[in-house]
Amino acid sequence: MRHSRNLLSLSLRRECELWLIVLLVCVAFQVRSLPIRKEDEVMIVRGSQKSREGRVTAVYRKKFVIHVERVVREKANGASVPIGIDASKVVITKLKLDKDRKKILERKNRAVSETEKGKFTEQDVAMATVD
Repeated sequence: MRHSRNLLSLSLRRECELWLIVLLVCVAFQVRSLPIRKEDEVMIVRGSQKSREGRVTAVYRKKFVIHVERVVREKANGASVPIGIDASKVVITKLKLDKDRKKILERKNRAVSETEKGKFTEQDVAMATVD
């Protein structure tokens, strides 16, 4: 019983650290998701390569996989080949910002701010019924 509790607290802590990283990226740019791009830094969150970090070296759109730096396996002849990782199994920890990416972020931020303009909160509705 005691061992399982310790294991659960450890895994929760790891998840909290991971979500803290994701939250910092989301808060900084006010977006939930972005298309993955070469040179982004990512962290693998699921699978056999879990908790490994690295820079994206290639995005293989035909197979829907990405290749991450230092995530390789050895072939029978001794050659190293990158392991294809599904994009849904990673989170972006650091973006490579260029002018095109900044435009995308600005456009997404503008769309978010426009949709929030017309929304009513519960307090607004409650105050309207008080009168």
